[in-house]
Amino acid sequence: MNSPIAALNALNFFLADVRDGLGPFLGIFLQGQGWSPGEIGLVMTIGGLAGVAAATPLGLVVDRSRRLRLLLGLAAIAIILSCGANFAMPVLGAVAPAQIVSGIAAAVVAPAMAGLTLGLVGQGGYPHQLGRNEAWNHAGNATAAVLSGALGWMFGLPAVFVLMAAMAGGSLFALLSIPAGAIDHAAASGAAERGDASAVRVRDLLAHRPLRVLAGSMMLFHLANAAMLPLLGQAMVARGTAGDASAYTAATVLVAQGTMIPMALLAAWLAEQRGYWIVFVLALAALPLRGALAGLIPHPAVLIPVQMLDGVGAGLLGVAMPGLIARLLNGTGRVNTGLALVMTGQGIGAACSPLLAGMVAEWWGYGAAFLALGLIAAGALGLWLAAGDRSPS
Repeated sequence: MNSPIAALNALNFFLADVRDGLGPFLGIFLQGQGWSPGEIGLVMTIGGLAGVAAATPLGLVVDRSRRLRLLLGLAAIAIILSCGANFAMPVLGAVAPAQIVSGIAAAVVAPAMAGLTLGLVGQGGYPHQLGRNEAWNHAGNATAAVLSGALGWMFGLPAVFVLMAAMAGGSLFALLSIPAGAIDHAAASGAAERGDASAVRVRDLLAHRPLRVLAGSMMLFHLANAAMLPLLGQAMVARGTAGDASAYTAATVLVAQGTMIPMALLAAWLAEQRGYWIVFVLALAALPLRGALAGLIPHPAVLIPVQMLDGVGAGLLGVAMPGLIARLLNGTGRVNTGLALVMTGQGIGAACSPLLAGMVAEWWGYGAAFLALGLIAAGALGLWLAAGDRSPS
């Protein structure tokens, strides 16, 4: 790599397909093995809860660590091994522990990537680089979705895992291309130039009202959002309108990721011009509409507007959330711990989302499940409008 930033961009590209594990492909695979929607939701929830439990301790580890590259490399390897176990032994006794390992490993990626980025570019370059990080991340997801659809159609869903392993190899190469000396570890944690950052404790962060509001909004957002993409693929397969399951699932990912790339760049510009509050409003507003469209229109063509709205929400939030936390906690030395605390809130929502949506779908149908998720998303928007941080960014 020509520079640490080029290596960081490559890392975001390759790690994109690894970070989320099998994602919606896991639900499709287990559905093909005879699993019910409730059972699929259960194992996804178990893995999500493991990540929630690990998030804050891992955030503290990242803030104190001088080996961010090693943390990211170990996380990528752990996710790949756990995903391989799902294919090798698709039974509850194997899939549940594998999801726990994957959930814990995935919990370290976001704070470690945020810390690595801050350590390379500092607070001044952070908003701009966040947009680039997210754009490369979504480009990686889009590329992986195209290849996953093609490989899944030609060779079956296990080929998706082979692609993930290859992307993990690319991410490890990119990590090794970032010189250890290029990382400013004080900047990586948001430490003050002077003062004792260790005086800022987790309980002090818990008392930080803007951080609590942000965590609550993210919890509701991800309670509504996390199950929507897997449920969309399952709904179309159950209705017999999706055609090839792996190709349809890849298409859902591709449309969303293609939208997220310009949205991530727009979010970085908009945050610099107008502040982060309005970026959050726009992001949260997309999700209730997404749930309504998915719930009311059973035709497979609804994939396009539904997943474009997913791209709008995720593309904006991917830049705004870490950027806002870095601004709120600058000088504390606990930026990544704060990010992990917010991720704990969103992780609680994301972990419960598949189980909630799976049970509603099993009892009242897929349409009712999408509408229920849309109502929860409206609650997230209402909370942010009422109490979200409006101070200049």
